[in-house]
Amino acid sequence: MVPMDALRRMTRRDVARGIAASLVLPRPSHAQSAARIVVIGGGFGGASCARALRRIDAKLQVTLIEPNRTFTACPFSNEVIAGLREIEAQQFGYDRIGAEGVSMIAQGATKIDAQKRVVGFADGTSIGYDRLVLAPGIDARYDALPGYDEAAAKMPHAWKAGEQTLLLRKQIEAMDDGGLVVLAVPAAPLRCPPAPYERASLIAHYLKTKKPRSKVLILDAKDNFPQQRLFENAWKELYPGMIERISLSQGGRVTSVEPATNTMITDFGNYTAQVANVIPPQKAGRIAEIAGAADKTGWCPIDPVTFASKLVPDIHVIGDACIGGGIPKSASAANAQGKACADAVASLIAGKPPAIPKLVGACYNTVAPDYAFSLSGVYQPKDDMFAEVEGGGTSPVEAPREVRKREADEAQSWYKTITVDTFG
Repeated sequence: MVPMDALRRMTRRDVARGIAASLVLPRPSHAQSAARIVVIGGGFGGASCARALRRIDAKLQVTLIEPNRTFTACPFSNEVIAGLREIEAQQFGYDRIGAEGVSMIAQGATKIDAQKRVVGFADGTSIGYDRLVLAPGIDARYDALPGYDEAAAKMPHAWKAGEQTLLLRKQIEAMDDGGLVVLAVPAAPLRCPPAPYERASLIAHYLKTKKPRSKVLILDAKDNFPQQRLFENAWKELYPGMIERISLSQGGRVTSVEPATNTMITDFGNYTAQVANVIPPQKAGRIAEIAGAADKTGWCPIDPVTFASKLVPDIHVIGDACIGGGIPKSASAANAQGKACADAVASLIAGKPPAIPKLVGACYNTVAPDYAFSLSGVYQPKDDMFAEVEGGGTSPVEAPREVRKREADEAQSWYKTITVDTFG
């Protein structure tokens, strides 16, 4: 771990202002033919990749496939649930990306023929590619949690920001004072590993101010989680007696649910909630499986230098869907991977060897207004995976409130920087 002052210098220089600014790779020559590159998924990874490709070489024919005309960001969506932020602050369009020369297709891809290098759509149309980049994010593994399926809207996961984010917020607002909010947290891997605990914190903040007799219960399929001491110290300081966590070894793993009664079932007992937030086990987005890029784990093995799929030729996978090793599944990681993948793809098309990428990422967790802490790292390929190198660090466990306030301000700056960098 690096000293905190060095971490702050790294965070401000390389993350908040630059978003993976340390990534420097060779650029292909403009003499190449106009290669067709298709990117599926318009989140932090896919949108960043599409923009980067056009900036590397304007001759590249870049197409971004994304069925939603508005992207709703997950970072800070927990603040929407807690009533601290409106959903509109999470929403971004693709006009700037289109203006930069990226062709947009507002449909969902339904087929991929890897031999013919063609992406197909539900209406029967298709588009060919020379290289395909998959950035599909995550899908829920509904088959891994008996009783829970896409129709179980009464127990929203809200792990894809949007309608379910607002539904969970409305359920908490409608709950009587004295009610119980229960969060079911899955085992790793999952998108943004600290986010369930940030969510529990911010829900507790809302309850403390609006429904002070209410409580939050975390049923956890893990014994330990990132920045655990920071979260637990914050809970003792800010929400004494309001948040309880039952870990895996204490019987916290949810084995099934009963949506009709808002009941979560574990090996050691049943818990009935007034509001049930079920975060199910996860896997790569469906199109990765259709493409043949996902293995039996549900995630996509890649070459960490080029992000090339180990299972399908001419396909690259970035963001939450890939098996990234030590690099977490986060918006910051996806943004950095999108740029690195763009450089690698352009180099491969130009017949040049791709350089070794270096990715800088940061994650901020807000537990109350003006109270946040962070985790950051530098990652490079090692032993066929990404590994943390050159230190990295987390916020100090013991720190005065002005430090937490400063990191809350830095979190806001980080969000503005990464969304502008990604969407314009």
